[in-house]
Amino acid sequence: MSPRCCENSRTPIFIRRFVEVAEWIVPSAILALIPKCPMCLAVYVALWTGIGLSLSAAIYLRAALLVVSIGLILFFALRSARRLIHKFSQHEQLIERSMPC
Repeated sequence: MSPRCCENSRTPIFIRRFVEVAEWIVPSAILALIPKCPMCLAVYVALWTGIGLSLSAAIYLRAALLVVSIGLILFFALRSARRLIHKFSQHEQLIERSMPC
């Protein structure tokens, strides 16, 4: 089996990096652009989609968007921290192996 057979099985680095950046941008943009007033959210939804929302539905939708956005940001932060810790622990193991006693 040649090493070239497995090259196409992984996604290219550019696409992977783009997805990683988009993962951070989408919930951050939602969090930054969500209006503070539920009535404004109901008006925006009506303007963009033509669907009318009641004030109580807009309140719940706003709260759900906030919870999901903050949850995603925390998830991505924890995942990045875990990757970073794993990367540095591997680097330390390589340094320990290469050092003579």
